[in-house]
Amino acid sequence: MTPERLARIKQTLNTRQPDLSVLTDQVHKPRNLSAIIRSCDAFGLANMHVVWPKEGFRAFRKTAGGSYNWVTTHTHRSMDEAIESLKGQGNKLYAAQLSDRAIDFREADYTVPCTVIMGNEVDGVSPDAAAQADEHIVIPMMGMVESFNVSVAAAIILAEACEQRRAKGFYDQPRIDPARYHELLFRWGHQKIARLCDAEGIPYPELDEEGQVKDSAALSALLKKA
Repeated sequence: MTPERLARIKQTLNTRQPDLSVLTDQVHKPRNLSAIIRSCDAFGLANMHVVWPKEGFRAFRKTAGGSYNWVTTHTHRSMDEAIESLKGQGNKLYAAQLSDRAIDFREADYTVPCTVIMGNEVDGVSPDAAAQADEHIVIPMMGMVESFNVSVAAAIILAEACEQRRAKGFYDQPRIDPARYHELLFRWGHQKIARLCDAEGIPYPELDEEGQVKDSAALSALLKKA
């Protein structure tokens, strides 16, 4: 790992927000999913949650621009399962949903642990998921069309969330758990070795200040198995 790559990875990890995420509710177009992943990476989200459409989850590499490598994507079998898990972690749920109780998306507080629910391209957020959301949020429209594309809407909402968190200094110091930080640093910086460690079921080796594996003997043993 070069010094430049190490610095880039650390810069990214230092701004990752572990308690801000997106949950897609049956979004079925791969290009939309990939664009949302790309926005998650751009605005410093560490996690994205997906409830698979019936045909399964796919992300177009070309559209995502490799972003799926840098944002951990969690898949769930149903919205109920996803919501239970996220609420159990203390997340407030904001559903992007036009309704009588919807508020302007800029009025929501994104500095608390929260997840933004984005519905699919045809039906929006499912009724059950909308009922379980803490707040409904909308992006005011000033033209003739009624809504943005789901990936565009996600980017607009995340931009607001980013600005709120930036104003409170959330991007000024690392917020990821140290053990998770090391795991991601190793995985992103030494992808081949990380895959070997995962296959063998062994912990990632320690890294020195330059991002290189400290135990050269352990590294040599791993590489022989490649």
